[in-house]
Amino acid sequence: MLHESVDRDQPVEGSSNRTFGMVFACVFALIAGYPLVGGEPPLPWAVIAAVVCAALAILVPQALSPLNRVWTRFGMLLHKVVNPVVLGLMFFVVVTPIGLLMRALGKRPLKLDFDREATSYWVQRQPPGPPAESFKDQF
Repeated sequence: MLHESVDRDQPVEGSSNRTFGMVFACVFALIAGYPLVGGEPPLPWAVIAAVVCAALAILVPQALSPLNRVWTRFGMLLHKVVNPVVLGLMFFVVVTPIGLLMRALGKRPLKLDFDREATSYWVQRQPPGPPAESFKDQF
């Protein structure tokens, strides 16, 4: 049993329909304008899509509601797939090799070795840290 609840029963709130429409209008405008960098004319289908998205977002944002819901669900699906993959890659590509390298070099930054002769594992600071009185009302 875990010490904390990992259930996420709270519903995910997507963006407003107006914001969704304006974001996609900007995306389609960028796609339409990309050929201009190479001196070519803009893509007509992307210009039309940008204008339609902007018009719907301004005039009838409720019409974008089904698309907004589908996009939000797609994002949640991507989250469930990509998040574990990225975290797993980070662990096995970054953390594990660093840990293996530190073990090979004999580094033990946490000093977790058991010592039967030790009376305490307390590390004395030299010079000593700030006085205990300075830690009152920290929050």
